[in-house]
Amino acid sequence: MLVVPTSNLIENSERTPTPRKRLFEAGQMKLVVLHFIAQSPKFSYDIIKDVAALVGGNYKPSTGTICPTINYLEEHYYTEVKLSVDERKQYHITDKGLKHLAAHQHEVNKVLDRFNTRKQIQNNEQFIDIKRAMKNLKTSLRLKLSHAELSSKDVQEIAEQIDQAAANITRL
Repeated sequence: MLVVPTSNLIENSERTPTPRKRLFEAGQMKLVVLHFIAQSPKFSYDIIKDVAALVGGNYKPSTGTICPTINYLEEHYYTEVKLSVDERKQYHITDKGLKHLAAHQHEVNKVLDRFNTRKQIQNNEQFIDIKRAMKNLKTSLRLKLSHAELSSKDVQEIAEQIDQAAANITRL
């Protein structure tokens, strides 16, 4: 059995480019933006700042992400534009938007909770060992999957070990 020291796992993960997981699944960005507009009318720059603050880290959505999202919300009459005193577009939620948001509140809460947990793990020194362990698990899986041919039995055993770890954590 190959045992890779923890420090080597982190070093290898920093050198190996890996595809990034999407931060938002289909439709979630639209709901989050609508959620922020529901809190108070927003300019597009305010929406970018709100999403960046929610996600944390170095993430900042581009206008190429936010503008089509805002346009979608406006086209579906979930938001409307009102010009501010200085003639800038400010987005306001409509009654239809409030109903849509209420119908999807469970999903909005799920996304908000996920990012709040993520920020807590990233920013709280109390969780530094958990953060390190999570990185080590991801790295060891990545290395195992990319450098070994796994049988279906191996895949099942790895999945069972991860499930067991999850169950053990739940019981703490």
